[in-house]
Amino acid sequence: METKNPVSPHRERHRSHHIGWLRAAVLGANDGAISTASLVVGVAAAKASGQSILVAGLAGLAAGAMAMAAGEYVSVSSQADTEKADLALERRELSDDVELERKELAEIYVARGLTSDLAAQVAAQLMEHDALGAHARDELGITEEKAAHPVQAALASAASFTIGATVPLLVVCLFPVAYAIPGVFGATLCELTVLGAVAAKVGGAPAWIGATRVAFWGALAMAVTAGVGVLFHLAA
Repeated sequence: METKNPVSPHRERHRSHHIGWLRAAVLGANDGAISTASLVVGVAAAKASGQSILVAGLAGLAAGAMAMAAGEYVSVSSQADTEKADLALERRELSDDVELERKELAEIYVARGLTSDLAAQVAAQLMEHDALGAHARDELGITEEKAAHPVQAALASAASFTIGATVPLLVVCLFPVAYAIPGVFGATLCELTVLGAVAAKVGGAPAWIGATRVAFWGALAMAVTAGVGVLFHLAA
């Protein structure tokens, strides 16, 4: 008797699950590259010494990384506090009137397209398995994948900022002072182009769009700070 090979399950590769970490990583790296490079270019345009340029860049890296970490920690902590409060309220409501909560869950499924009978069956089975989890997911929109993790977000933001800031600082260390501005400008634009292309590719967009967008704003930021540095040098 001929046996058929089992059909392997179809795996769909959606990109939406990348959005959270991708946004944080790209934002941190771009911010690190643009802010540090802009600071270095501005100081160099003011005709500062090589040591002063490097100190300014290192100070910008440290300050920027800590600011990113603190901002992410506070923001994500606020989100975590809200999630905990919502879950505590939902837990009390389930304890006070579980039947009302079951009807509320069934109404959610009806609004999504199920018939009333099927929605009631689904709600009953899901609540029997994990009542709080069902309400957290379908009523509050809280899932394990999207749950707030403040420390993780803070560390990731600081790390990505530091990685982004490394390229312009390496250029300052390796290039003579006379070539600091074109060296930082060119190296940072290359870095931003790669970051933008990778982010767009992972997100499912054309790579050239992400690369062009990030490179444009990076070039604009460095040009503006270079102009400020020149003005300070002329006024000195």
